[in-house]
Amino acid sequence: MLRLASASLAGTAIEFYDFFVYGTAAALVLGPLFFPSFSPLAGTLAAFGTFGVGFLARPLGSAVFGHIGDRYGRRPVLLGSLLLTGLATVAIGFVPTYASIGTAAPVLLLLLRFLQGLGLGGEWGGAVLLTAEHAPEGRRGLWSSFPQIGPAVGFLLANGLVLALSASLTDAQFTSWGWRVPFWAAGLLALAGLWLRRSVEETPQFRALAETGRRAEAPLAEVVRGHWRLLLLTGGALAVGYAVFYAVTTWSLAYATEHLGVGRTTMLACIMAAVALKGLVTPLMAVLGDRYGRRPLCLAGCAICVVWMFPLVALLRTADPLLMTLGFTGALLGMVTMFSVVGAYLPELYAPRIRCTGAAVGYNLGGVLGGALTPIVATALADGSGPPWGVALYLSGIALVSLGCFALLPETNPLVVRKRADAVRATETGAAEAAAPV
Repeated sequence: MLRLASASLAGTAIEFYDFFVYGTAAALVLGPLFFPSFSPLAGTLAAFGTFGVGFLARPLGSAVFGHIGDRYGRRPVLLGSLLLTGLATVAIGFVPTYASIGTAAPVLLLLLRFLQGLGLGGEWGGAVLLTAEHAPEGRRGLWSSFPQIGPAVGFLLANGLVLALSASLTDAQFTSWGWRVPFWAAGLLALAGLWLRRSVEETPQFRALAETGRRAEAPLAEVVRGHWRLLLLTGGALAVGYAVFYAVTTWSLAYATEHLGVGRTTMLACIMAAVALKGLVTPLMAVLGDRYGRRPLCLAGCAICVVWMFPLVALLRTADPLLMTLGFTGALLGMVTMFSVVGAYLPELYAPRIRCTGAAVGYNLGGVLGGALTPIVATALADGSGPPWGVALYLSGIALVSLGCFALLPETNPLVVRKRADAVRATETGAAEAAAPV
């Protein structure tokens, strides 16, 4: 399990590195380089628009790779998605700017970002099923949390490299060529990930499906036709996690550097500290999910996000590194309380024959609802000299919607479900014995 979980974590870390390095570049340099005729605000919005395209591609990628995973196995998904995302990311590092090729520059950027999202849309489903379908029942949440640590590791890799470049290069050097280096580095990481995953075994549950001939012929159609309500609920439930994460890691970076005069290096360090703590806490929360259930942690995480968004904005406005880090940490702890268990929760909601498609599409639908629009909406709401309370209200509103969606989802932890069933049977037996005539 440790070997499988490590391979799963490494792959998600590499793929999310690819995805996050674009978000950081969009916040810092892509606006003036690829949309120079726009105003600074419009350029940032346009750069975040290309950022959002990656999220729109993710459900499509989850449908395509989910079909492969449900029809041909989880292992091909792990290799194909990593290769696609890695190639698209390296190619972004070679795209000429608007000054060199005109409007073809943002068009190429848009296309490659779409391919990035397509690959990442398939990655998550394959990675969590690799651990969830191998893991023992009582530790499924713990082992399935390893892919959920991957985004934190990928973010730290991406922003650590950007931070090192930002600190060692002049602004002119960073704008000229320094921002491209993290994209080129994605090629080496992709090769490392493919090497780690080369010997990964197919999951026992898929092998059983293949042997009995019970694989779904059209997984997406089956999911949409028979589980559309579940799909919408999971997408809505996960929206807050995406919204909070990208508000902290992408929007706040742009807002603080442009509106508050905070240095790029300082902001990256503050955000990275909060993300590192998030990664460390993830397996601890997952253990609680194995003991007390997935749903209670998801509800608690949403509640934290509801109440913390206004303190987040207030602490960000201070421009004090320690206070900003405190604000970011509180927000990400709320987010990870729920996201630590979704690697086990979503697969448990779907039957094995459609699990890769259902879990991945639901997860990435949450990305569209919460991640694609948040940097754009937050940037627009924060335009002005006063505190961006509209951003806090927007994020709290999403958290309330997600809270309602989680409230409508069932508990899936097998141990908790059995305990509740046993308690109900014991109560019914006791009531029947009490009512029986003497």
